[in-house]
Amino acid sequence: MTLSLTVLDIAGGGAPMTGAAVYVWQCDSLGRYSMYSDGVEGENWLRGVQVADDSGVVTFDSLFPGCYAGRWPHVHFEVYPDEARITDSTNAIATSQVALPQNACESVYALEDYTGSTENLSSLSLTSDNVFGDDGGIHQLGTATGDTSGYTVSLTVPVDTSTEPTGGGAPGGAGGGTGGPGDGQPPAPPGG
Repeated sequence: MTLSLTVLDIAGGGAPMTGAAVYVWQCDSLGRYSMYSDGVEGENWLRGVQVADDSGVVTFDSLFPGCYAGRWPHVHFEVYPDEARITDSTNAIATSQVALPQNACESVYALEDYTGSTENLSSLSLTSDNVFGDDGGIHQLGTATGDTSGYTVSLTVPVDTSTEPTGGGAPGGAGGGTGGPGDGQPPAPPGG
């Protein structure tokens, strides 16, 4: 999977947030988060930082995340004003998640590497999810192109830069899968 986020400054008229630093993290195909899930607490994978280009775009090459019990498939992200401030999580100016489209999830979860994801997805909906449920993920639902040989998931991320950073508190709710992050408190970014 390639994840492409376009970060825009809505207080600045929707201009691209050139130079913003974006930290993403996600689970693996089995729903495990490095640094958090049982057995992989000492690992550090499926996490990364990119700096937005002149169009406000960051792009991450990863794998399609699995679906663990109780959460709609997603990728977490935090936006920082610039690369220098990403080492302190209190500088986050936006914390959110990208919801993955159901049709792409269903196709990927039919693959052998995604044990349990089809069953987990079948008991969920965007409106029942504890993060996306307020509006069915309308503002966080990515678009997917491609197929199981490679999806590109895209989302435009409008950020209100006129608000004060609050230190990266993700929406509350049940913990992520098998000891996953956030869905309560996101992990500190690298160096944080």
